[in-house]
Amino acid sequence: MKRNRTSRRTFLKQTSLLSAGAIAAPYIVPSSALGLDGAVAPSERIVMGAIGTGGMGKADMNKMMEFPEVQMVAVCDVDRAHREQARELVNQKYGNQDCAAYNDFRELLARSDIDAVTVTTPDHWHALCSIAAARAGKDVYCEKPLANSVGEGRAIVQAVQANNRILQTGSHERSGDNARYACELVRNGRIGKLHTVRVNLPCDEGHHQKARALSEVPPEQPVPEGFDYDFWLGHTPLAPYCPERCHFWWRFNLAYGGGEMTDRGAHVIDLAQLGMGTDDTGPVEITARGTRNPQSLYNVFWDFEFENVYANGVRMIGSSKGPRGVKFEGTEGWIFIHVHGAKLEAEPESVLTSKIGPDELQLGRSPGHQRNFIECVLSRQQPVAPAEVGHRTGTICHLNNIAMLVGRTLRWDPLEERIIDDTEAAALLTPLMRSPWSLEG
Repeated sequence: MKRNRTSRRTFLKQTSLLSAGAIAAPYIVPSSALGLDGAVAPSERIVMGAIGTGGMGKADMNKMMEFPEVQMVAVCDVDRAHREQARELVNQKYGNQDCAAYNDFRELLARSDIDAVTVTTPDHWHALCSIAAARAGKDVYCEKPLANSVGEGRAIVQAVQANNRILQTGSHERSGDNARYACELVRNGRIGKLHTVRVNLPCDEGHHQKARALSEVPPEQPVPEGFDYDFWLGHTPLAPYCPERCHFWWRFNLAYGGGEMTDRGAHVIDLAQLGMGTDDTGPVEITARGTRNPQSLYNVFWDFEFENVYANGVRMIGSSKGPRGVKFEGTEGWIFIHVHGAKLEAEPESVLTSKIGPDELQLGRSPGHQRNFIECVLSRQQPVAPAEVGHRTGTICHLNNIAMLVGRTLRWDPLEERIIDDTEAAALLTPLMRSPWSLEG
């Protein structure tokens, strides 16, 4: 089912010429083709592909297919079982058998009929897939965190800007009405002068407990049929296969993810950035400590605490305590945003009945995170979580992990994006990539 991209002007010109030339048997343009009767005109259709079709990949794909403008035509996954399940979901949605399925994302990106893609792979693949998509002229919805390192995040931003693409980072908490309202209250001074932001990232759920209980690297096992494991590893070092290394559990190995610091930190710290008005910058000093089991396959940090100091003196203090969310503390009160769900608490409670005036700073409202992406693909306006915003949030998460790895306070230059006078820590900003993969393409 190949769908060609057609501009509205070209489409109408073609149909008018056909009508003029068909005197004996007039050519009648169906109302659905013109976008009437509730149908979507060809010029407004967005042809999409899905890269990564595991649990979250299917969720993002299904959400995109809810929108009438979207035509999902291709899926890609290095696990045959995942991609065939996704292919069947697409075919069921559209009542056909035309969805293409790929093992290699580059084959999907080579299709000229695809306008946009979702990138819902393990974190270590976000950068290479998103950069390649931008260079291929595709808009991108990339799950959070934007990348698995600071250097990869900046490379995504550069690729998106150089190719005039739209990218939405999947930090969907930013699209919630309550969260945006709370950040407006903070930035308009309803709690006085902001001095402290507290970030809670508890590691107490069932999957955390299971990961923490693993005290070794499991023995090598045969790679399942249909799973391209070498491709899954990608640019990371060769490693023996075991199921605990891959699907879902990859997030607890620093080669592929960053633990809770990047998993939910990419949501909670993202709201902290929005409330502080620091979406285009970051802290200047990072102190962090945490516990981990370096003998385990899962070598991320647990029971952590951190303090990030911004140039204006505001301190962001975080820990692995609950409840999950972010608390803004000012000279005249505080506001707490729960994540997930965005339930609000405040002291005084009357803060939450305050109205934002027409002359005050307003953050606007999102129609929904994925919907916001679709509307921005059509309008070419920036979404609520563009590449730069996702990169800056991810950078803070990664810097906290780096500070824990080296065991000392880091001084950070958010303008030049460099760690000052610490070559060991600076070397961790971008991973060494296994051939043939590189950020240069």
